[in-house]
Amino acid sequence: MNTFLEFLGEISWWMWILIALVLVAIRDVFFQRRHTISHNFPIVGHFRYMLEKIGPELRQYLVANNREELPFNRIERSWIYASAKSQNNYEGFGTDRDIYAHQHIFINNAMMPYKIAENHPNTIDPTFLPCAKVMGLYNNRRKPYRPASVINVSAMSFGSLSARAVESLNKGVKMADAYHNTGEGGLSPYHSHGGDVIFHFGTGYFGIRGEDGTFSMEKLIDLVNKNPFVRAIEIKLSQGAKPGKGGVLPAAKITQEISDIRHVPLGKDVLSPPNHSAFSNVPELMILIEQIAEKTGLPVGIKAAIGKMEQWEELADIMVKTGKGPDFITVDGGEGGTGAAPPSFADHVSLPWVFGFSDLYKVFKNRNLTERIVFIGSGKLGFPAKAAMAFAMGADCLNVAREAMMSIGCIQAQICHTNRCPSGVATQSKWLQSGLDPTLKSVRLAQYFKTFRKEFIEITHASGYEHPCQFKMNDVAVNVDDQNLTKELDRTYMYNKTVVPFTSVQDLKDCKYLGGFKPN
Repeated sequence: MNTFLEFLGEISWWMWILIALVLVAIRDVFFQRRHTISHNFPIVGHFRYMLEKIGPELRQYLVANNREELPFNRIERSWIYASAKSQNNYEGFGTDRDIYAHQHIFINNAMMPYKIAENHPNTIDPTFLPCAKVMGLYNNRRKPYRPASVINVSAMSFGSLSARAVESLNKGVKMADAYHNTGEGGLSPYHSHGGDVIFHFGTGYFGIRGEDGTFSMEKLIDLVNKNPFVRAIEIKLSQGAKPGKGGVLPAAKITQEISDIRHVPLGKDVLSPPNHSAFSNVPELMILIEQIAEKTGLPVGIKAAIGKMEQWEELADIMVKTGKGPDFITVDGGEGGTGAAPPSFADHVSLPWVFGFSDLYKVFKNRNLTERIVFIGSGKLGFPAKAAMAFAMGADCLNVAREAMMSIGCIQAQICHTNRCPSGVATQSKWLQSGLDPTLKSVRLAQYFKTFRKEFIEITHASGYEHPCQFKMNDVAVNVDDQNLTKELDRTYMYNKTVVPFTSVQDLKDCKYLGGFKPN
């Protein structure tokens, strides 16, 4: 035995490396059958898989330019990070964005900006920007609600997000006078740190489900009575990432605490059904809205990604006939969000926000219903210029999800569905969460919201208005880049250039001033 140990001790370090590589090569060629590349190219093939695994990070930090990444490019992320940290979020030497690109936004500024008086609220607080409409006022709900901020936290569930992330968001919205949408995962203790809350439920009815998994009005009433910071109820019909498909929470992310809050078993993926059991058509949805509003006294709204319009038209027609209906509608864009979704859904099902919202808004505008509804936009709108566009189109409030996540540390790793989020935002791993400090991150969420509102107000004033609700459709233009809309320059810019006197090129050549004045 001693002789064997002495023999091992005489082997140099590089020989150990060589032995390890030989063992890996033997394993690759003779024992594993899962990976053809590793079999055909032992040892070397592993580098291919390593590079493939870290490829997104390499492209994000070393390859992609400032404007080409999706879903959020480096400039957008940097603006959020700097705003959240109260750092310099300006850029110098002009824009590096292609301002002639398709869908680029232009905001028409006024010749004379709006001037605020010495005693104006925005003189006192440059970030004060409440919603111009009141939820539930038209329908005479017992507890109407005017959001104190036009930008708020969108529906993201505890379970999808970590406990510390949810706590950071809730504490942050309290500092920023915004609201916090719970997402469909139920109301958790981490939503209870003082921020206004909109309780959101989907087809799983988590937190308000009976023993058979169906909707329980009694549990909803009990939840609202025990939690007076719940300001409104939102019924999710669909979401941008996967309309027509239920939510997914992988088993790896389900802890005992999540199991208790949602009333779901451990060790199994939680798959919400695509359809509601509490209603099956538009009239039944309307009945449920009115029942919830009557029982709780709160404004009740619906959230959906937009596709076909027939049922929306049916909803609007019922609203005209009955004088009742949802107090607010949240329009989610097909751009997707934090939820796990098959690429076929995330890439192709439901309309992008601008198309979906415009189609929906026209349905209600044509029936003179828009004043009764608070329209909430949700879909990569957490930037002042995009907000101006949204308000010009008819939005009254904005919900942001991924932008809020980035303000508290998300690095766009795009592995929200794996429970391996490196920033601790979208994981249930205690170790990964440990680096996320709610005391610090809540301040950053609040500062991002305040910076957003301040810049949005400044853009509004530059356009000659006091509040963004005053934006009109013709205050914002976008590049349409459509050959059918091509126009000559005189019709595009509405003038003709002055005629330049010209005789011939020869006269130009013979001119004594060609190349500069030459004295005789």
